[in-house]
Order: sequence, then C-alpha cells, then structure tokens
Amino acid sequence: MADVNRQVLLVEKPAGKLGPEHFKMSQGAMPVPQDGEVLLRTLYISLDAANRAWMHGATYRSALDFGGVMAGGGVAEVVESKSPDFKPGDLAFGDTGWQDYAAVKGKHLTKLPRVPQLTNLLSVYGIAGLTAYFGFLDIGQPKEGETVVVSAAAGSVGSIVGQIGKIKGCRVIGIAGGKEKCEWLTSELGFDAAVDYKGESVFKALKAAAPKGIDVYFDNVGGTILEACLAQMNIGGRIACCGAISQYDGVPDAAGPRGVPGLIVVKRLRMQGFIVTDYFKDQARALKDLQAWVAAGKLKVEEDVIDGLENTPQALIGLLAGENRGKRMVKV
Repeated sequence: MADVNRQVLLVEKPAGKLGPEHFKMSQGAMPVPQDGEVLLRTLYISLDAANRAWMHGATYRSALDFGGVMAGGGVAEVVESKSPDFKPGDLAFGDTGWQDYAAVKGKHLTKLPRVPQLTNLLSVYGIAGLTAYFGFLDIGQPKEGETVVVSAAAGSVGSIVGQIGKIKGCRVIGIAGGKEKCEWLTSELGFDAAVDYKGESVFKALKAAAPKGIDVYFDNVGGTILEACLAQMNIGGRIACCGAISQYDGVPDAAGPRGVPGLIVVKRLRMQGFIVTDYFKDQARALKDLQAWVAAGKLKVEEDVIDGLENTPQALIGLLAGENRGKRMVKV
C-alpha cells in the first residue's frame, strides 16, 4: 500500500462554467478505518453530469465541502475491513471521492461481483445501466410500437435507454450533439433516427422523425429540448425526468420549458422524476435482464475510460462539453 493518498480537491464554487482552476491536486494522510468502516483502494471513478449539479448545493445528497476532496462514486477494492460485511479483496461501489484511498462505512457500500470487465460495473451493470433500466421501464412504461425519444442519447444512460427501447419493439429517436454522434446512434446502436441539436431545429426535426407524436420521452437535459418534446407528446404520454444537464454548467438554459402545466393537463401526461437509488432493492431483476441482453448481443456497451487520477477534472469538464460517447470514467 502506498505511503501517500493522492487527492483531487474542489477548491472553490464555480460562478460560471467549470474549469481546471476549480480543482487542485493534493496529498492527504492515509485514512485509517474505524469500527464499521472499510479501507478502499479506488480503481475506477464514475464521471456524471450530476457531479456538476452537486456543486450548486444540497440535492439528493448533502452539499459539497469546498476545499475538500471532490465527491464521486467509484469501484474500489477492500484493503482492510472493520465491517463484518466485507473482507480484503472484495469489490465495492461507494462514494470514494476523487482519491486513491477512502475509509467508508460498510453500510454505505454495495458489494460487487468480480466480472471479466470491471469497467462494466460502472456502465451497463452500474449506475448508468440501472438508471436507464428503471427510469425507462418503470416510469416510461413503453409499449411495443410506441415512439420513444431520448435526449443526451449518446451518453452513458441515453445510449442504453435507446437500445432497451428497440429491444421492447419501439421506434426510437435519439437527440445528440453533432453529426458523428447521430450517425453512431443509427448505424451502431440501432436507433431509428437521430436529431442533431447543434445543427438543426429540434422541434422541426422531431416533427419529421416522429410524425405520429411522442409516447415516451426520457429527459436528460431539460430546457428548450424538453419544451420541444412536450409540445409533441401524445395524449397519455409519459416523461421520465432523469437529469437537467442544460441547467448545470455555466449560464442555465432559461428559455424553457414554457407552457408545462397546460400541456400536462390537456394531454394527460405523466411526468416523473426519479433517483436510481430508489430502485436498488430491485437491482437483481435489472441485472438479470441487462446481462441477458448483453450476452445475446442485443445491448452494446460503450465506455470512455480516461487514465490517471490527475486527469479527472479535465475529464469531467470534457463530459459536460459533450466529448464522451457512452460511459465516461477514470482509471485511477
């Protein structure tokens, strides 16, 4: 075990867009596990748009401590355990933070299986896959033949949502930034159509791609894209609200959505937000299906792995700018 614990500190709250200046590499003391805790060596750090949302204040988790280690989930290996639920060599998922080592209470960790590709524990079999599965199937409740629209469709969650939509027999339209991502969605992942929000009017492109309207919308972005989809929802449509990327970094997209109450009433829409941890008790069901789909070649896994703890800040900045395709993570 190393003598030092490298850490990435979040040194100040961003007033605008997130930049490298908001972080600092540091070396902290090696943590010592107390009763009920587990000493973890971080292997892979999950990068998500939610990391940026946490910087605005308390959300579904407590507000971040500026000047302290940047928070974040990760896959880690147990080095030492003072919890009866873990032993050295076990794998676990938990809030390790952006650092080499962390001491975390065993009750706040999820034990993980050893799979051939450990990165899958953060992508298709981790938070991304579970978020896509429960948000789309339990809230969206798609039916065969329906039209499904997914925003941030080339990202970690959206790319899986779209593929599950095809598995369930739906017509799937993805919204992504750039021609290359849109071509990838249709040529590699099997989406029926893709809309480039950077190069065309989302409203008009959706009208052309979904002439019969939208039955299920999986929303990762909020703002004007949510507004464009709301206006084209069919009666009885369902909207799963997973995130609001357009509101997280820099100046929020304040132009939309407008007219929400009236549209929800007139079209009898159901619009529901969710946090994936609400469904953890049912994750065995999700993992059984996800594993079967991957094994059958029905679900393709796309991962974007960045090497080096020191590159974590720039990797998150890049994710917020839309650099990634599939699940982005850092190999520590």
